Amino acid sequence: MDILVIGSGGREHALVRKLKESPKTDTIYCCPGNGGIAADAECVNIRAVDIPLVVGFAAQHNVGLVVVAPDDPLAMGMVDALEKEGIPAFGPTAAAAAIESSKVFSKNLMKKYGIPTADYQVFDDPAKALAYIEEKNTFPTVIKADGLALGKGVIIAPDLEAAREGIRTIMEDKVFGKSGEKVVVEEFLTGPEVSVLAFADGEHVVPMVSSMDHKRVNDNDQGPNTGGMGTIAPNPHYTPEVAQRCMEEIFLPTMAAMKAEGRPFKGCLYFGLMITPAGPKVIEYNSRFGDPEAQVVLPLLDTDLVDVMMACREGTLDKLEIRWKKGAAACVVMASGGYPGKYTTGLPIHGLDSHGQREGVTVYHAGTRMGDEGLVTSGGRVLGVTALGDTLEEALDKAYAGVAGITFEGAHYRKDIGRR
Repeated sequence: MDILVIGSGGREHALVRKLKESPKTDTIYCCPGNGGIAADAECVNIRAVDIPLVVGFAAQHNVGLVVVAPDDPLAMGMVDALEKEGIPAFGPTAAAAAIESSKVFSKNLMKKYGIPTADYQVFDDPAKALAYIEEKNTFPTVIKADGLALGKGVIIAPDLEAAREGIRTIMEDKVFGKSGEKVVVEEFLTGPEVSVLAFADGEHVVPMVSSMDHKRVNDNDQGPNTGGMGTIAPNPHYTPEVAQRCMEEIFLPTMAAMKAEGRPFKGCLYFGLMITPAGPKVIEYNSRFGDPEAQVVLPLLDTDLVDVMMACREGTLDKLEIRWKKGAAACVVMASGGYPGKYTTGLPIHGLDSHGQREGVTVYHAGTRMGDEGLVTSGGRVLGVTALGDTLEEALDKAYAGVAGITFEGAHYRKDIGRR
């Protein structure tokens, strides 16, 4: 079948390359794609949030499956629009995607159904939010914008002054627009973080290999939060015992809760977890593959991804055996200098071949485009340099060896991925 992948980042490149492995795949299109994805798929200049154009293109080209990867089009109802026209789509409906697009919805869902998470309060008035923080006087405290914010809507305030600044930034300066009309103020949890992506078909849930994201921009978890500076899989903190507790206390109850709410979840459900002294708790849900978690989890998948996605859509996950490769994967993100603040684009990238790859690693393109002289930077996160190994150490060595051979002006990457 012909397949259409929606999006333009490293996650989408990882999906494209995994889907290409399937004998069931013919042409792969990507809307809009990027300079590196163009070597693996036919890029089409349609924005990821342009639902009418995407639906029209899919219908015109008789696409057999549309994979809606980013959060925005999911929240806007792209899957609903595609399925209404009889076009098979992988991803949740807009109603189910609310588990990510509204922090208030997800926190209230967890409270209602007894799913372990941090204590919290919801506010739509900045003065009341600040009064609550002052009254609690417990730091650090976590402030989250209610809606989607490109993975940057979370502020961990170490003191009252930082909390004041956070409330002002989100609710008064509206740096995230309408997403900041409400905030969730919640307790700061401690313990190792674990990301678990899971395939879901509305009824059944199959966790993927666990992973560890590195959100802070600088080594030793310093500096502002980013969309993710690197990942490893599997996560060494995610033991079989922890996995069992997560299945019983979090994964299955979440699926049941969404079904009970009339929002059965189909697609990829992302569980952002903290392994606290009191047990695993949910930090956040995402309604799609994480980025850059997808870049380490998908290469370890040993079952045909087309089969898995169709099973998610058709409600037959329990009939499919999903297998994983042994070993480990590591991804190091190369970002533009200044990211996640201001940065320059259009800088030539050196060290890649004509397909945007480098021997010994897989280079997933997140922010690149084709310039007059070849590939140039076009975003904050530019490349995800990924490698597999029998051990995590081997995967990290290969990934960093790949990074060492790639250059662009101002390139920034963390030197401590996987070292926690």
